[in-house]
Order: sequence, then structure tokens, then C-alpha cells
Amino acid sequence: MMQEFRRAKRRKAPDVILVTDAMTARVVGRIGNLSETGMLLIASEPFVEDGLYQLSFTLPDAPDTPVEIGAHLLWLDDATLAGASWAGFRFIATTPSLAHRLQGWVNAPGSHYA
Repeated sequence: MMQEFRRAKRRKAPDVILVTDAMTARVVGRIGNLSETGMLLIASEPFVEDGLYQLSFTLPDAPDTPVEIGAHLLWLDDATLAGASWAGFRFIATTPSLAHRLQGWVNAPGSHYA
């Protein structure tokens, strides 16, 4: 049996959730999985390792309320899709209300976990 070492439960994205770089307004990828503390991004744009980013995305349960959050890129890896990469982000400067919102989405009934 595989042991889980992550500190926060990660929900697999049930649909395509596009992520935008808030500084350039460019779509940079889509969410693979999400927790209240970070996410796996299937990136379609290049990133700088150990970089800081301001990202924006909309959760399916609240399409009129975008999530804007600072994120620290922890790691990058080539994906099997041509021109894509896997990018692991840790959220930074999260407010308690945003953390609560993300936690509620992750723990919603019917969720599937990574």
C-alpha cells in the first residue's frame, strides 16, 4: 500500500479549470489537482523554476468569483503531452477566507482525490 505524505488532501479537477497569469492575462495551463495549500498545473506555457506567480482561476461551484492567489513554483517536470509540463505550486499569502473556500471545494461531496 502506498503511503501519502502530502499535508493537504488534493481534489482531482473534474472538468477543465483554466489558469491565467494575472500579470499577463495569458492562460498558462489547467488544474490537474488542487488543495487549500497548492496545486498541480498542467502547464502550456514556460515557467521559471522557483519563481513567484500571481495566478487566477474559477472554480466550477462559483463561476462568478475568481480565485486570485500568489503561488511559488516548487518543481517542473516534462508531461507526456507535447509542449506541456507538470508544475507543482505552493500557494502563498492566502487569506483565511480563501483557504476556507478552497478547503470547502476540495472536501465537497462526490470529489475524487489524487
